[in-house]
Amino acid sequence: MKTIVTDLPTIGKKITMVTSKNEKINLITHHTGKRDLYFSHDVDDDEADYAIELSAQDTRELGAQLLGASYQPGDTDQMKMVKGAMVLEWYTLTQNSVLVGKTLMESDIRAKTGAMVVAITRGENVIVSPSADEVLKTEDVLMVAGSRDNISSFEDWIKTQYINPNNRGV
Repeated sequence: MKTIVTDLPTIGKKITMVTSKNEKINLITHHTGKRDLYFSHDVDDDEADYAIELSAQDTRELGAQLLGASYQPGDTDQMKMVKGAMVLEWYTLTQNSVLVGKTLMESDIRAKTGAMVVAITRGENVIVSPSADEVLKTEDVLMVAGSRDNISSFEDWIKTQYINPNNRGV
């Protein structure tokens, strides 16, 4: 994908992305945080075929979904590498997990393992960048990010705290 960033004085930035199929996406990021997406089937067409407006929260949610917060095609039991440095892994909380009923702050995952929870899937809902006071519940799917060492530390820590590590239920 080819990307071109252009300053838009008094508005923000325009990011033009040309896909491998020679289609164009223009993202206008306003100083206010609002984003406008413009889609064109023809890269040379200056008029968009379709446009949508996204709030800052909509943008975060879209970004999380593009990264796989709700669904990862293929085998999610395998570690996923992002740019060769960051690993994303998913873990389902079982009813026996000592994390259930605790906030992320109380669980202290990052301080204990170096890994961090970047999203929580709860039923049909996805909580992107959950706050420290988010209470964890049975069946929550935690999207955990970190280096390979952080994820290994998290998994080692999980084994000392929880049962059922074979299906990544924690």
